[in-house]
Amino acid sequence: MLRAAWRALNAIRTQAATQAPVLGLPSDPWGLPSPRGLLLRAARGYAIQKPVRPSQEDDPPPSTLLKDYQNIPGIEKVDDVVKKLLSLEMANRKEKLKIKQEQLMNKVVANPEDTSSLEARIVALTVKIRNYEEHMQKHRKDKAHKRYLLMSIDQRKKMLKNLRKTNYSVFEKTCKELGIEYTFPPLYYRKAHRRFVTKKALCIRVFQEAQKLKKQKRALKAAAAAARKQGQTNPESPSKAGPEAIKENQ
Repeated sequence: MLRAAWRALNAIRTQAATQAPVLGLPSDPWGLPSPRGLLLRAARGYAIQKPVRPSQEDDPPPSTLLKDYQNIPGIEKVDDVVKKLLSLEMANRKEKLKIKQEQLMNKVVANPEDTSSLEARIVALTVKIRNYEEHMQKHRKDKAHKRYLLMSIDQRKKMLKNLRKTNYSVFEKTCKELGIEYTFPPLYYRKAHRRFVTKKALCIRVFQEAQKLKKQKRALKAAAAAARKQGQTNPESPSKAGPEAIKENQ
């Protein structure tokens, strides 16, 4: 952090030396701006972050009553203060997510009461994933929620894959309503690290040596079979050659 601030200060100094008369910055006798202005600009530049996406909880209006109080008879005649207490404006995050999940269920699922279908579970996982994404934008170093986010994304990928195989029309509707861009997973993916690369090279080398040995064994078997065949076509019996050699010598 200190190195980054020091580099930002050096960059601002070099820019201020050339642009101080133009920008009208307060400068010292050597033409450099005051250290207070440099520190403020460096701190502001270091504190710049990526823009946060709008929250998914902004879709339902804050005056919407909670799910448990919507079907109560005579709720419309209740005082405005009581309505405000029973509305989303005073609700916690869990209740807001329930309302959002119910809205998405009505859009995607044919029977919103059926929560065991694939598309209903995909909707629930999507709401959970968006909640984790909003949390990670505010707390970037939260490793536990980052792990939960990646696990939920992998689980949703598997469910989308199964839904695409079983019911393609419902799969298209689900992806369209939820704004999911489905990409085909690779046939085989594994993160290559040093141990994996070394093990793979060793396995390849062992396989090549085993193929060489098999090739040599096949060549030896072929040579032995050829010699055996040649011996059968041209027989030379030493028992018959012995008496003939003795008669010639006599």
